[in-house]
Amino acid sequence: MSFSESHKFSGEGIAHIARIIDKINLGIWEYNTDTKEVKWSPGFYSALGYAPGEIECSYNFFFNQLLYYHDKEVFLKATQHPRQGGSPVAHIRLLTKQNGYQWFENTTQKHDTADGPVIYGVLKNIHALKISEIKVAEAEFKGNEIGRIAKIGSWEIDTATMGLTFSKEMYDIFELDAHVTMSVEEAIGFFEPQYRTTLTNVINDALNYCKPYDIELLFKTAKNNVIWVRSKGVPVINDHGKCITIRGIFQDIDSIKRKGITLQSSINLLDDQNKRLQNFAYIVSHNLRSHSGNLKFMVNLFEEAKLSEERTEIFSHIKTISESLSATMGHLDEIVRIQSEITRERKLLNFETIFNNVASALHTNIDRTNAIINTNFSDCPQVNYIPAYLESILQNLLTNAIKYKHPDRNPVINITTRKVGNEVYLIFEDNGIGIDMQRYGDQLFGMYKTFHQNSDSKGIGLFITRNQVEALGGSIQVDSTVNVGTKFTVKLV
Repeated sequence: MSFSESHKFSGEGIAHIARIIDKINLGIWEYNTDTKEVKWSPGFYSALGYAPGEIECSYNFFFNQLLYYHDKEVFLKATQHPRQGGSPVAHIRLLTKQNGYQWFENTTQKHDTADGPVIYGVLKNIHALKISEIKVAEAEFKGNEIGRIAKIGSWEIDTATMGLTFSKEMYDIFELDAHVTMSVEEAIGFFEPQYRTTLTNVINDALNYCKPYDIELLFKTAKNNVIWVRSKGVPVINDHGKCITIRGIFQDIDSIKRKGITLQSSINLLDDQNKRLQNFAYIVSHNLRSHSGNLKFMVNLFEEAKLSEERTEIFSHIKTISESLSATMGHLDEIVRIQSEITRERKLLNFETIFNNVASALHTNIDRTNAIINTNFSDCPQVNYIPAYLESILQNLLTNAIKYKHPDRNPVINITTRKVGNEVYLIFEDNGIGIDMQRYGDQLFGMYKTFHQNSDSKGIGLFITRNQVEALGGSIQVDSTVNVGTKFTVKLV
C-alpha cells in the first residue's frame, strides 16, 4: 500500500470495525433508494433486542412497525434531506422487543454509488439520557409555570462584580423586556421612595454581615403600575464566611396584600362600630332607665302629695324629666339616622358656600364673642359629600370653637382645606381653652362626655360629628393643649 493510500481501510479492516461497532451496541443500517434494498448489522438487531432474522429486514417494516408514528416526519427529514439544510441527526423512538418504545439517536449519511444512491445510518440507544433530559425539561417547565402562576421570580447578585441577574419571571413582574440589563442601584430605583432606604440597608447587611432578609415593599413597574411585592434574600458564603452571592426570590403579592389591608380596615371599622354600638346600648340602658326611674319616682310623689303647692313643684320636675327624656330620644334618633343616611347620594359641594350658610346661622354667637374666623379653601375648594353631613360637621366644630373660647381672649378660628392625593382634609384650629388629651383623649368623642364646667355642654356634638365622618369612611384626629387651643384634622374622603 502506498503512503498516499494509507488513509484507506482494507476490506478486512472495515469488517473488523463493523464487528467492534456491533459489540458496543451500535446499529448500522443501509438503504438503497433505487433498489429499495435494506441491510441491518447484527448490532442493529441487538440494539432493539432481536436476533438477526427474527424480524423482517425491510424499509416498510422499519417505517410502519418499528418507528413510532409521531417521529416519522423527523426521520424522513434527516434521511432524505440532509443536503438541503436538514440535520442528519434525529432523535426517534423505536419499538424494542422487551422494553417497548425507546429513544435512539440516528445519524445518516447519503452517498452515490454504482448501484444508485445509498443512505447509511448509525443507531445509538440514548433512552436513559433522553428520559433524564425530558425530566429536567419537565421540572424546569413546572418550575417556570409555578413561578408564573405564583408570580415569583428569582434573582442573584454577584458580590465580586455587583452584577445582577434576573429570571424570566422577574422581568414579567418588572414589566420589562427580557434582554434589559440593570445594576442593583437601578433595580432599587423601581421601588417607591419611602422603601428604597430600607431595601438598600438590608442588601448591605446581607453583603457585609451575611444577614438574610424577608420584607414587603411598594414597587412601581416599568409601566407605572404600583404593586406590593415580597423580596427575600439569602447570602451564600465561602469557606471563610464571606458573602460571595446573594440569591433571592421576588414575588408579586399585590392582590393578597391589598385584600389583607382591606380586611384589616374592615376589622378595624367593625371593631369601632362595635364599640359605638356598645356605647349606644349603654346610653339606652343607662340614660333611659335613669329617666324612667326618676319619672316613676316623681309620679309616685305627685300621687302622694296632698297640697297644691307640692303638686305644682313636683309637676315641674316631671316636666323637666320629660324634656330631658325627649332630648335623649332625639339624640338616639340622630345616631340611628346617620347610619341610615350613608347611602344617600353625594353631591359636589363648595366649602365656602356651605360655611357661609353655617356662619349665617351662628351669626349671633360669633358677634357676641367677637370671634375672628379666617378661612382658606383654595387648596381644595370642593368635595363630594352628603350636604347635610358637611353642614353638620362645620356647625358642630364652629360651635365648639366658640363655646370653649378662652376667657382671657377673643376666639380666633382658622379653617382650611387640603388635598393629599385623592384624600380631602378639613382643618379647624382655635385658640380656646384646649383639652387635656392625656386625661380625656380616649373619651373625647363619647356620647354625653363633657370635660369643662360649661353649662351649655351636652357632650353630643362631637359624638355625632365623628359618627357622620366615619360613616362615610373618614376619620378625625385631635391635637390640643390646655390654655393654648385645639386643632381638629378631619379626613372627609
